[in-house]
Amino acid sequence: MSLPVNSVNTELPVYSNKEKYIRLIVIAGLVIIADQISKWIILKTMPLYDSFPVIQGLFNITHIHNPGGAFGFFADRDPLLRKIVFLFMSSVAACFVLWFYHQTPRTHPWLAFGLALIFGGAVGNLIDRFRFGKVVDFLDFYIGSAHWPAFNVADSAISVGITIFILHLVLNRMPE
Repeated sequence: MSLPVNSVNTELPVYSNKEKYIRLIVIAGLVIIADQISKWIILKTMPLYDSFPVIQGLFNITHIHNPGGAFGFFADRDPLLRKIVFLFMSSVAACFVLWFYHQTPRTHPWLAFGLALIFGGAVGNLIDRFRFGKVVDFLDFYIGSAHWPAFNVADSAISVGITIFILHLVLNRMPE
């Protein structure tokens, strides 16, 4: 039996508010757990600045600590000032993402997924800032002598979440 083309259900699945927040907890929780476990492994098994190749000429695991923001921004400032600024900024950003998640209708599950990734990543890095005053990074991609700044699982989740958010903006799929 075939359905007429105009009767195909193209609606996204809609879930309850309770399910929406369970999804947030699960997705953000998995990001936080993966991030903290991976950082714990690096901290316990590799001396600071140690590195080993995973894919020669492309990818190393390199243990570094980033006292600044993205790409080392603000890294040369006073450690106490830096800690206060980044704890404050990270906390405000996490609260903003939670607010935006709350505002996201249940009809936009991909946007909610992206926001949950951003929230989980922000909390993962916030934990490092509370514990160490800096963030543990270890994923080191490069070609020849050109290196992308090292990053971690939390940064990856934030990047994927922001990509989903930007796609919603570009494709005009933002909620009303």
